Amino acid sequence: MDTIVNVSSKNKDLAQKTVYSILFSISFAHLLNDLIQAIIPSVYPILKQNYNLSFSQIGLITFAFQLTASIFQPFVGYYTDKHPKPFSQIYGMLFSLAGIISISFADNFYWILLSVMLIGTGSSIFHPESARISNLASGGRRGLAQSIFQVGGNFGTALGPLLVALIVVPNSQVYILWFIIAATIGLGILSKIAFWYRDHLINRQPKKVVFADFQRLSKSKVKWAIAILLIVIFSKFFYSASLSTYYTFYVMDKFNLSIKEAQFHMFIYLFAYAAGTIMGGPLGDKIGRKYVIWLSVFGAAPFALLLPYVNLFWTDVLMIIIGIIISSAFPAILVYAQELLPRKLGMVSGLFYGFAFGMGALGSALLGTLADYTSIQYVYHVCSFLPLIGIICYYLPNLKNKNAQ
Repeated sequence: MDTIVNVSSKNKDLAQKTVYSILFSISFAHLLNDLIQAIIPSVYPILKQNYNLSFSQIGLITFAFQLTASIFQPFVGYYTDKHPKPFSQIYGMLFSLAGIISISFADNFYWILLSVMLIGTGSSIFHPESARISNLASGGRRGLAQSIFQVGGNFGTALGPLLVALIVVPNSQVYILWFIIAATIGLGILSKIAFWYRDHLINRQPKKVVFADFQRLSKSKVKWAIAILLIVIFSKFFYSASLSTYYTFYVMDKFNLSIKEAQFHMFIYLFAYAAGTIMGGPLGDKIGRKYVIWLSVFGAAPFALLLPYVNLFWTDVLMIIIGIIISSAFPAILVYAQELLPRKLGMVSGLFYGFAFGMGALGSALLGTLADYTSIQYVYHVCSFLPLIGIICYYLPNLKNKNAQ
């Protein structure tokens, strides 16, 4: 069993300095990985139009992508906890590269499913080890490290619809091949990170892992806290699925926008979502992650409830506010979970990434069916109540103490 060292008490000399070069490199790799992922919902209007897809089929495409992006992550994390694989992220990017090529030529529903599953598999390999590398390079500032890592992914997600609007929409589906450039750059960056990670594994002291402010909670309290976090993720990512998968359809339907116009409005929301991520981790380091999680989910509720009733201008304003507030939660959630289970960083990272993607998958599938039977605007009325579930965060144990970083 690994030895846990409490950095806050007396062994600060064991803690590494924050390795910003690695943190920003892994963040940029995350940007490229999630940029590739963002292609999928960004081309939905094109695919729906070209192949006469229903909203249920759009939901199933997202379900297939998110399922493959989620189901493997805990297993990848569990395995790499025991057997670290510095070069595994490169294999993940190769899967994503294959998915880009495949979806560029996909001309039917089942081929599209196969393509998004390749990209999803690449994502499931990328995230657990990336979260571990961010933790190793954090120097104890894990909230900051997770925010730097997460913001790269969120900016990638924001750039996806913008680049699709500029490159793919004016031309044709085959222009998705241009995103091979992103995958190639990603392979180069991940190769450099892999060598750093390999050297770190060689040089570190065996059987010793350094953690700051390890909280000694009973097993029952840890299980209760994990259960609450998973409920919060359900609320957050089910609601986020309505935004990431169907927002372009929503503004097109309600405000009579073109595909290209809708993509720019999607970019506004996703950029705000990326900006909000920067706040969540460092804020959690300072005031306590419980309060950041609570406010970032439950705090979005009044704005989400207003969203279905406003015009286009105020829709953009509310989406910026919602994006900034709700995006600050996940870095805090992930670090909070890592502090609850510090010996199982890969597994807990994979579990929470996987569950988050899984809720996004389930939400997309169910909401697509609901949209077919009702309307896309009705979906947004229903989903506006989901952030209210965040009030359950009140019952999370408070891990913040006077020695916290």
